[in-house]
Amino acid sequence: MTVRPLRIVGDQINNAYGRARKAWQARDPAGYQRLAVMQAERGADAIDLNVDGTANLAVRAAEMIAFLPIVVPAIQDATDVPICFDNPSVDYHRVALRALDRSRCRGKPILNSLAASRTHLDEMIGLVKEYDLRCIVMASERFLPEGGGAQCFRPEDSHATVLQFVDRLVTRADRTLDDIIVDPGLAPVGADTYGLVNIGLDTMRLCTADPQLAGIHLSVGLTNFAWGTPKGVRDKLEHAYLSIAQDVGLDMALANIERDPHPLPADDPIVGALREALAAGRPAEGESAEDAGFRQAVKIMDICRPYTED
Repeated sequence: MTVRPLRIVGDQINNAYGRARKAWQARDPAGYQRLAVMQAERGADAIDLNVDGTANLAVRAAEMIAFLPIVVPAIQDATDVPICFDNPSVDYHRVALRALDRSRCRGKPILNSLAASRTHLDEMIGLVKEYDLRCIVMASERFLPEGGGAQCFRPEDSHATVLQFVDRLVTRADRTLDDIIVDPGLAPVGADTYGLVNIGLDTMRLCTADPQLAGIHLSVGLTNFAWGTPKGVRDKLEHAYLSIAQDVGLDMALANIERDPHPLPADDPIVGALREALAAGRPAEGESAEDAGFRQAVKIMDICRPYTED
């Protein structure tokens, strides 16, 4: 398999980051412009726009929606890098896209994201067609026969979800496979008791091997991966993951571009150590996912230990 170059969707317009939070609290378009320009200058292929709340900051939906007609044109005044509109609400996307000047984008904007559980999924797919967008689809949820979605715990279910989304987007929204970006999900590796990291990697393998999906893109939210690990090792773990995931088809990541997200050489020791940890996280016959997940967590702690000792 040919390894594809990694493209980055810059994730720093997000209230989890201090500068974005400060800009939100002041409703400061210039603050958002600075973040957009910084990410564009560092090579971001798209800029994620997420003004939702966090565990430490409450943001009402009405506040977000009222600010979109201000912040979207402000970002476009600063850069022509496409915006990735990041929210589960169809109302958010509807208002954001009305505020967008499509002629000022150097490429297609991105709707982030479509998922089986979205209550207005058909309307969101309609927006993808109306505004000629790329879109991120969540492969970590499967469609239920009675409607809605549920967590996938098998890569085969995630692959089936991708095929269903491709059918809907090609037939209903006139999308090509190049317009579709699959996010198989990425759990914090040190707390992954259900084998979700491996499920995501196996999902990418299935998608890459499927000729029906040739040309589709694969992406993850990279910041999730090393959550909870010591600061000194987080970047190394993220970069090691990129090395492993790129080998099975990953070609995009939602990531902090200031931390220079890039794959490590295949022979880097931390890549080998992470491969061993993930292999340990695969249940043997008769073993539970939790048992294997504990073994994986121990291996991750071993990787982290040199960065926690004085």
